[in-house]
Amino acid sequence: MLYAVAALALLWSLTLPLDPESTTGPVPYTEVLAAEPEAAAALSVEAEALMAEEPDWRLSARLYHAGGGGATGNDSLGCRPIALRTVAVDPNHVPRRTRLFIRETVGLPLPDGGVHDGFWYASDTGGAIRGAKIDLYTGHGSASMRPVIPLNMRTLTVVEAGRFEGCPPDWE
Repeated sequence: MLYAVAALALLWSLTLPLDPESTTGPVPYTEVLAAEPEAAAALSVEAEALMAEEPDWRLSARLYHAGGGGATGNDSLGCRPIALRTVAVDPNHVPRRTRLFIRETVGLPLPDGGVHDGFWYASDTGGAIRGAKIDLYTGHGSASMRPVIPLNMRTLTVVEAGRFEGCPPDWE
């Protein structure tokens, strides 16, 4: 009961202006976005165009990480996997060396404090990855999965954003 009263008091206080003399109304949406850098992060022109495209694949997501029985060493191309950039795919379904845009990952928090732009690299394969599945590499240790746990076992909307040679870049 005490928690309900406290929650109601907090909600009531949020609806009242701090300055009783204030006559300002609701805060415009653009100001709310400007106050939240993650929400206001602008998409690149390329990402905006890819958001509007029909998906090339709808893939069921899984997560994997290094350590503790997860991924170790290099990916199937011989490259060092990059946290929140490398994905494992079935190469018979999604070609390796494909640069992917995954809509649902735009805005995810990155370890460096930035936000994800939605671009990933199909540079790994896995024994359990068959057909319309995709494994998102999260980094080292199970704690690295925290930002993407909501995507685990979900169907992701994936658009082909080109091809790459060599190893994927650490940062675009």
